Amino acid sequence: MSHVTKISVVTTVLASSLFLGGCGLFGAKEKANIDPPEGVTLVDDESGLKEVNGEEAAKTDSKEKATKTIKTELYLIDKSGFVVPQTLELPSNTAVAQQALEYLVANGPVSEMLPNGFRAVIPADTHVSVDIKEGVATADFSKEFATYQKEDELKILQAITYTLTQFDTVDKVVLKMNGTKLNEMPVNKTPISDGLNRSVGINFDLSDVMDVSNTMPLTVYYVGGDEGSYYYVPVTKRVKDTKTDTITAAVNELVKGPGLASSLLSGFMDDVALIEEPKNEDGKVTLNFNENILGSFKEKKISKDVLDTLVLSLTEQKDIESVEVLVQGKGGLLDDAGKALSEPVSRPAKVNTGSY
Repeated sequence: MSHVTKISVVTTVLASSLFLGGCGLFGAKEKANIDPPEGVTLVDDESGLKEVNGEEAAKTDSKEKATKTIKTELYLIDKSGFVVPQTLELPSNTAVAQQALEYLVANGPVSEMLPNGFRAVIPADTHVSVDIKEGVATADFSKEFATYQKEDELKILQAITYTLTQFDTVDKVVLKMNGTKLNEMPVNKTPISDGLNRSVGINFDLSDVMDVSNTMPLTVYYVGGDEGSYYYVPVTKRVKDTKTDTITAAVNELVKGPGLASSLLSGFMDDVALIEEPKNEDGKVTLNFNENILGSFKEKKISKDVLDTLVLSLTEQKDIESVEVLVQGKGGLLDDAGKALSEPVSRPAKVNTGSY
């Protein structure tokens, strides 16, 4: 996943304030590669291992092609209205960026794959093409794109931007409709900057902000969904633009939680605190907490949702690759399964893969 790069995005009165600004528990950090695709999982058909004649070989080849898939993050809208990454197995395709957007179209191929309570973000019957050159992905939509509800406008903008920038060949996104570049969204007229990236933010939370002029955007992850089907939700908050480092600021937002009015959850207790300033050495962040970070004091276990949201939130920031957690200056912690966290934890290859 690409790190955040600052750009200038001008928008409406409300949106303008939003747009201004190792071994791992999950596995190694990576981004999908456009050409050739990486991360392809081949589901073997044992019957296909036996070649009887040319016809059988052709059938086997056809079956193998049909079973190749690639894990892709699709940013969809959940029942609470949040834009959430869901990792789905899509057919292996060299044009994976275009395919990803095609799977964001309502009533399209994603229909049979949508998790419960989720919906696609792009209006039905919209045709899309994607051209990638020198780090810029230009997405061109047919006229049906302009048929969405105005309250979905920012969500659509966020979903498209975040879905495309998961790929390592995409740094910025440009939108077109019927071949004409869009300088503003077609329904509610939200202005679009010249090259969108993840600095536009996602799922804005302004609940505690009276004046955005002295704030900066910071994206952290909370827990959404219901028991048995939890998932992680990125939320862009506005925090005071002071000398407080962004690592400490992110930890503070996780401890503070998403707010009483939110349907999201945080696994952090409100008495969790850092007992010294974070250290960042070559992309590895070391955090020294008090004992309240632990889910089990006796066994020195840290809960999965605490560790996951901490790692996701911090590796969203530029140049942070992994996180090491200490308690009272000591390591030797265990995860929920009792496995030793012997090395810093890195960001997952994909988010919300279906196994919380």
